[in-house]
Amino acid sequence: MAQEQKDLYLYTSQQSAWLYVALAKEEELGAEDLLVVDIKVGELAPNPSSGHSWETVTEVDVLFSTDAVDPRPQWALMRLLLQIYSHLEVPVPRLSVLYGRAKPKVQPALRIRQDGTFKIVQISDTHMVTGVRVCKDAIDAYRENLPESKADPLTVDFIGKTLDVKKPDLVVVAPIIECLIPFAAVFGNHDSEGIHVLSRMAQMSILQNLPFSLSPAPSQLPLLTLYFLDLYGQISSKIYNPDYDYIKQSQIDCARKKEDNNNPFYLSLAFLHIPLPEFSNCDLSIRKGYKREPPEGPYFNSHFYDALAREGILALGCGHDHVNDFSFHPVPWLCYAGGSGFGGYCLYGRERIHRRMRVWELDMSTESLKTWKQVEYAADRVDELVLVERGMVVEPPAEPVKGCVVV
Repeated sequence: MAQEQKDLYLYTSQQSAWLYVALAKEEELGAEDLLVVDIKVGELAPNPSSGHSWETVTEVDVLFSTDAVDPRPQWALMRLLLQIYSHLEVPVPRLSVLYGRAKPKVQPALRIRQDGTFKIVQISDTHMVTGVRVCKDAIDAYRENLPESKADPLTVDFIGKTLDVKKPDLVVVAPIIECLIPFAAVFGNHDSEGIHVLSRMAQMSILQNLPFSLSPAPSQLPLLTLYFLDLYGQISSKIYNPDYDYIKQSQIDCARKKEDNNNPFYLSLAFLHIPLPEFSNCDLSIRKGYKREPPEGPYFNSHFYDALAREGILALGCGHDHVNDFSFHPVPWLCYAGGSGFGGYCLYGRERIHRRMRVWELDMSTESLKTWKQVEYAADRVDELVLVERGMVVEPPAEPVKGCVVV
């Protein structure tokens, strides 16, 4: 079993504090071995006559910050904090305990609603931090519709985690899990930053074992295929600064259209964090939204966009450039989600940019696909755009480029 080492001061102090936990395999335990059946945090000893029903402790974790949450099944977050005395700016550590054996995760099912619609909410650039957060849940705008939309997936673009990557992950997905919404995640450039950060494999292991997680999960067909790709992160370059890693051939080979399933109306969408080089193509026409900053993606073009076009994938959603939220034509459509968090930059020049997220809606009754933005303080849909109607790609008239573009 791999060990995860984490300084309880999060490497911010000259002193260090460590919690060591020894795990043993059940089949290796003998009759003389003792088991830990509970953990208490506090200055007073627990009352042995409390009548508590004991269950074996099988794993212990450390999360940071007073507002930490743990939506993992059978995990209990200790109410009291660990008694270490640090500066106020250092997030305080809390223990989380797994009781009993972890039960196998039930794979969530994605289904079209009775009215023929299927909705995806793309949340990008949350920029959650390890300390106490002050923002609202990103899904508040759709909370009133949750009883009829529990089968809709929520694609989450995790970006901007600092110091302890696990706590922001769990904070973002906790309200999603609470509302019984299936979700998937793609990583961004910040998810590998820092010398103490968890590997992407370790982060994905956390995510894929959460309730309602589809990260990763194979497509079950037959109406819609969703591709989630990792564009890795920033790389050093003597040609282009900043420069980012590019889509590899192995990823292009995976993005193959599924076999024909005799369904006349079939859609495929793709999601990644960092925009492809084609987002900087001046020949493409903006149909809706704002281009406020130059798209920032990989200098090397591995022609993943061309592969998407050949496979008939209709649209690709990305994030990364917080104040861009425009949609490009032709097919595949290229659409920015826009930044959703308080942690990233939301002021460009003198213009205050409100938080927002992109919504995608498939309607089988009309064989259509549309998208719009849900913007902070706006009650109605913003920049709604019909991409497909009656099974045919729609080419709406081009609009003037809105917003300032710095060259």
